[in-house]
Order: sequence, then C-alpha cells, then structure tokens
Amino acid sequence: MLPKVILVDIIPPQTSGEESLARLNELERLLSTYGGFVIIRKIQRRQMPDYKTYIGRGKVDEILDEALKSKADYLIINNLLKPEQLYNLEALFEKHGIKVWDKIDLILEIFAKHATTKEAKLQIELARLRHLGPRIAKMGTELMRQGGGIGTRGKGETNIEVMKRHIRRREQTIKDHLKKIDKNQAGQRRKRQNTGFKTVAIVGYTNAGKSQLLHSLTNKNVKIRNELFATLDSRIGKVFLPERNECVLVSDTIGFIRDLPPELIDAFHSTLAETIHADLILHVVDADDLDIDWKMDVVKKVLKKLDCEAKKTIYAFNKTDLLEPDQLKLIENKHQTLSPVFISALEKKNLRQLKARIARAV
Repeated sequence: MLPKVILVDIIPPQTSGEESLARLNELERLLSTYGGFVIIRKIQRRQMPDYKTYIGRGKVDEILDEALKSKADYLIINNLLKPEQLYNLEALFEKHGIKVWDKIDLILEIFAKHATTKEAKLQIELARLRHLGPRIAKMGTELMRQGGGIGTRGKGETNIEVMKRHIRRREQTIKDHLKKIDKNQAGQRRKRQNTGFKTVAIVGYTNAGKSQLLHSLTNKNVKIRNELFATLDSRIGKVFLPERNECVLVSDTIGFIRDLPPELIDAFHSTLAETIHADLILHVVDADDLDIDWKMDVVKKVLKKLDCEAKKTIYAFNKTDLLEPDQLKLIENKHQTLSPVFISALEKKNLRQLKARIARAV
C-alpha cells in the first residue's frame, strides 16, 4: 500500500500563482516517482519561514490535526529544512507515527531507488551523510547522555560526538573510493582525447528526454522511464557525423532540478565530470513543458556552479511531437535568439539537423 502524504510549501507573498502551483506540482511528481500519493496540499504565504518549525506553530497544529484525521504517513516540506526545524517537527509528528522529510530527503530516497552501480550508491551515501551531518548537532537533549568511556566512547564523550566521528570517518572512506573511480575515469578521458575524440555532454532539467536522445543518437541500450531522476550514472555512446566523416562521444548524466543543494552537486562530482570536461554542451529542453523558462534558468545556474557556463552550447528543444504547429511557432519565435534545434528524440525527428549543428560546433 502506497504511503499517504501531506505536501507543504512556504512561498513569499509576491510569488505568482503559476509559480507556486508549479513548485508544488514538481514536488508531487517527485513523490510519484518515489512511490506515494498526496492526500493534502498546503501552500502558506509568508515573507520568512518560521525559525523553529519552518511553517509556524499555528499552521503546524492545523496540519497535525488534518494528518491525524486522514491517517497520513508522511509530511514533506518543499524546501531544505534547518536541523532545528526538522527536529522540532519530528518531535510533534513522529510520536503519532508520521515521518517528516524535507525535499532533499525525498530526492535522496529517489536516488537510492534508482542507483544501480557502485559509484552511484557511494555518491548517494555521501550525499546522505552530508545532509545528515548538520542535523546531528541539533539532536539535543535526547542524545546528550554521557558515555563515560563505555565501548568506543572516550571519557565524557556524548552519543552525538560518537555519531559525528563515525560520519566523518565514513565520509572520508567514501571520498577515497570515489577519488579512485574519478582517477580511473580521468584516465579513460585522456585515452579518448589522445585518440582525437571530441566529447558532447547532454544536460537538461530532469525528465527532459536526455536518455531518449542518447539512445536515438547512438543506439546505446539505456533505460528510458518517464519519471524524475531515472538516470544517475554517466552513459557514453558514439555518434557518427557525416559532415566530418568521424565520430564524437556523447554522454548523458543526472538531470538537474530546482534548489539542488551544493552538497548534492559535490557528491555527484565524479558523475558530472563528463560534463565538466566536455568540448560541447547539448542542453535538452522539454518543449512541451509550460515551465520552459525557469527550468532552462535552473540548468544554466547548475552549469555555472560547475564552471561550465562559458562552454559552447547547442539548445535542443525536444518532444515537439507533442506540440501543435501554432504552439511550436510561438516557441520558435520566443527563443529564436538561442538558435535552437527543434527535435523529437522519440520519433527521431530532425536528428540529422542536430548532428550537422554538432559537427559545425566541434
């Protein structure tokens, strides 16, 4: 039986109705990808989140009352909670059997669900530890019992200090493993460069159709699912460019999403290395998405964090098979300054034109 979930978002009063709806719809799609169904959606407009509970005590009481009546299993907040805010909410909800997550908790659960390789699993564990670490210090009175030298504890050492030390050790172990993987991948990249291969990195907002495009361009056997974060690992395939009479290497990796915190980007550094070292960026956009503008902006911001914003970029507006001719014309006119290529990766429409643009760009 799927868990019953209450979704809550706090937005500034000046936020438009369209944006507030888009934010909560995206959270609901994340939940659907994880596995669960929404029973209550709450949007609260306030200039600043409540310092202690994020959503304010009055709203907390209201949500708790509704959660008990509807027998909810989870409360998920559409933002990154501070440790004290999470701790205070857990103290109120978890005694009734209701778990409290923030948006990053949900994303990490989806990552764990989709991870298949050792590298992806290590990256997810590292992200979990970095997300958990700051919370340990706020666990407060419940764990502040003195250990008195029992077991692995030193004299006067608290449970919190033991947990923090364990997290630091495990984090370092994972980073050492990932460094070895990164070193091996760097060696593979050098070999490709020595053989003269140019590289193209497919990037885009999650579920824009990147994996489908990689498959259509390269015939590489990849999993294609209509859900968020279906891809966590880098996949690389060859594409023959008739105009150059040679092949380029095309890589696909994890999709981006709004408010992706730095610790998640850092944890997936080795996976994103193919993007960082690529000769060309291929930014895939879901042309059938009503939120094209801010999703493109999110991708640009993540690329900036990766120091890739200056790389040569081709925009591929995907899923044009879902658009009516007049819709397509409007999008073409609006984004003509980007000189995008309008494609359908699923129907392999205009891929020859896209390959020609790639050939000229590299």
